[in-house]
Amino acid sequence: MKELIEKMKKEAYIIDNRIIKVDHFINHMLDSELVFKMGKEFADNFEGVTKILTIETSGIAYALATSFHMDYAPVVFAKKARGSQSGKNVYQSKVFSYTKQIESMISVDKLFLTKEDKVLIIDDFLATGEATTGLIDVVKQSGAKLVGVGIVIEKGYENGGKRILEKGIKLHSLARIKEIQSGIMIFEEGEHNA
Repeated sequence: MKELIEKMKKEAYIIDNRIIKVDHFINHMLDSELVFKMGKEFADNFEGVTKILTIETSGIAYALATSFHMDYAPVVFAKKARGSQSGKNVYQSKVFSYTKQIESMISVDKLFLTKEDKVLIIDDFLATGEATTGLIDVVKQSGAKLVGVGIVIEKGYENGGKRILEKGIKLHSLARIKEIQSGIMIFEEGEHNA
């Protein structure tokens, strides 16, 4: 998405040639107009969605913006499991965060995803694919059909996108970073090839 890439080139900054800081418009403070344009981009690339699934908390804004452009398909967000959320009434999957260096259990109440659903996964970042793989696992457990995955920023050099595509899943990333050289992001052009 050209507008997102241009904003990243102007406003994002890089720490240690690996951490991309976009807190001031992506995941701490939001550029609301851009968020809704991103939602439109996702909506234009996926069809037949009955539920949008994300993980708390950063993906929620993008899932909601996508819902707005998809006739308000309900947004379901996986919670990082806490004691009372475990058990037979939830789908669960383990997710490792390389950013925070912790493993979490994510969960979704079984009432919110069923085998009749057609699910679109939306998230803010895709690096190694751990969070996305956990969400895919939750969809699989529910018996729902996975329509695809929409990602705001993909770190292509960490191979999470490759992992998703190897599963035969449609992936649409709005900005794909091929590599970071001397604090400069090099973006990949075009669509993914499955």
